[in-house]
Amino acid sequence: MTPQHLAFMVLINLIWGFALVAGKVSLDHFPPFLFAALRFGLITLVLFPFLKLHEKRMRDVIIIALCAGPVGFGLFFIGLSIADASVVAIVTQLGVPLSTLLSIVFLHEQVSWRRWLGIALAFGGIVIISFDPTVFNYITGVLVILGSVVVQSIGTIFQRQLKGVGVFELQAWVAIMGWPLLLGGSLVAEQDQLALIASANWLEWAGVFYVAFASSLVGHAGIYYLLQRYEVSQTAPLTLLAPIFTVFFAVMLLGETLTTRMMIGAAVALVGVFIVTLRQAQKGDPPPMESKA
Repeated sequence: MTPQHLAFMVLINLIWGFALVAGKVSLDHFPPFLFAALRFGLITLVLFPFLKLHEKRMRDVIIIALCAGPVGFGLFFIGLSIADASVVAIVTQLGVPLSTLLSIVFLHEQVSWRRWLGIALAFGGIVIISFDPTVFNYITGVLVILGSVVVQSIGTIFQRQLKGVGVFELQAWVAIMGWPLLLGGSLVAEQDQLALIASANWLEWAGVFYVAFASSLVGHAGIYYLLQRYEVSQTAPLTLLAPIFTVFFAVMLLGETLTTRMMIGAAVALVGVFIVTLRQAQKGDPPPMESKA
């Protein structure tokens, strides 16, 4: 990888790493379903020209869109509104080993002892984090994030089998399926939507726009660009920089607490995820399309 492309890869992870912090700030004002609906609504405006019907593939496209859109991200933003962004960044990394476990069950993939070790380390690290007294204050949020990870991992299994659908076409379907259902969920479970939209300041709106455009479009477009030029084994492991950036930004900008137990758990989990990611990359599996905020 050239120095310029390596720097671009670091920039993508920097963008993704800051996304949870930006989203956390906006979620202090917008309730989760409304925030997610605004995010996908903005993405729809940009990606609508990419919307395309794919004969004999629409069932899988819809399942992926539901998992990566209203269900997966609906749960994700509920969890992010409750839990610290630094912990959320680590817990969401379970999507990599969890999708591997699901691929064993549903796709009958063969897994070496190294990947089993990585899976064990990833889950063990999250267990270490979960027993930290600080995390007990928002354990419900962590559990909701785990639910989001399960849903998005199911979507990843379908995504691995989907052929002939471009990344922006799929993102367009995720967005178009996402915002109406999430807006409906907001109207049922939340209130004062118009007042909240009208009273949001520039910083709270900046979080919405950042998560919609910088994280989802620039980040995924950048990865797609690099995957066209380099092997997955060179790009996928580097995406683990994103949660490290998130932890740094969350501690420095949001004043979140990072205890010794949390740091040890995060290190163990990320080592496990790195092992699984590296083994998947050697097989040529690209990173999941919707793994970042």
